[in-house]
Amino acid sequence: MFSLPQGNTQAEGHSDENPIVLIGDTAAEFRNFLWAMYALPPDLRIATSNVNHLIDIAKVSHKYSFKSLETWALDAIQDYVKREPSPILTFNSTSTEINPLPKASTQQETADQLTRLIRLAQLCDHDRLLATMVALLRQLMGISLQYAYLAMKLADELDLRTLRGAAYLEVMTKATVVRKAVGDSGDSEGTVDSAGRLVITRTQQLKLLAGYYRLTATWDRLRLTPLHFEHSHSCGATWHQQGCTQSWLEFWKENRRSDVVMNLGLADVLGRLKLVQKDLDRWGSATYMHHDCRINAKKAIGDMIKRVEESLPDYFSEPGDFAED
Repeated sequence: MFSLPQGNTQAEGHSDENPIVLIGDTAAEFRNFLWAMYALPPDLRIATSNVNHLIDIAKVSHKYSFKSLETWALDAIQDYVKREPSPILTFNSTSTEINPLPKASTQQETADQLTRLIRLAQLCDHDRLLATMVALLRQLMGISLQYAYLAMKLADELDLRTLRGAAYLEVMTKATVVRKAVGDSGDSEGTVDSAGRLVITRTQQLKLLAGYYRLTATWDRLRLTPLHFEHSHSCGATWHQQGCTQSWLEFWKENRRSDVVMNLGLADVLGRLKLVQKDLDRWGSATYMHHDCRINAKKAIGDMIKRVEESLPDYFSEPGDFAED
């Protein structure tokens, strides 16, 4: 019949001089993927101890839709990070003190691995692994400000609501921050400068300021208006309900300005509410407040704590994005 001119260029993969070009994959990543494709079962069991190889296998498998291999690699990673003690936590994570400058090499290696794993879990939509890694990062961000910054950065990058609010709150309450100036070639974002301040972006600074304003406004409303709760039926039948209400109002008025509560930051709504809740437990029985009503009041405080925790990501949204702005 007829044939079209083929030209002088050889097709990719025809020879070593014209290999198939895989955009976005490194040779090491694809080598690990091919190894998993042809490995024997005993070899696969050994591979589960090398998390970096598993990350490469899961990433390439997801890209080329090898679903069974992707699932195996992700499940193996999940089993790896869930070991006790966790291999991700490479230094003492039980300290309650904020350490702005832990060992650089150890922290950077841990941060890089956390970043790869969280991005991989988000990319592959693996909920269990994502939840595990978010929990680990939340544990670490209470130890180092730079982990808190990493959590803040990943939460914004990947739109992780479960991480954003907690990360921004941690930075807001524990750090002194400074915005990196345009064209400044000094300290990079996420590092601590010579004055002990965490270097952040302009957008992050705006979100922190917005969160501080919204949280202080929330406490101001709570301070002026005691939480509402439903009186128990027995209160109305066997108790003086007006006296019960007055007793609750006096308790709220006294505790909102107690020294312990006032020592916390203005924006620490959660901390202040938890202290009020503890004081209610210690209040004793020598009051005019019905026992069942006191239980209902404690539940009302707990419900408010839960609402604030669930709304933290919205508190730290950009100005104008919050419903109460």
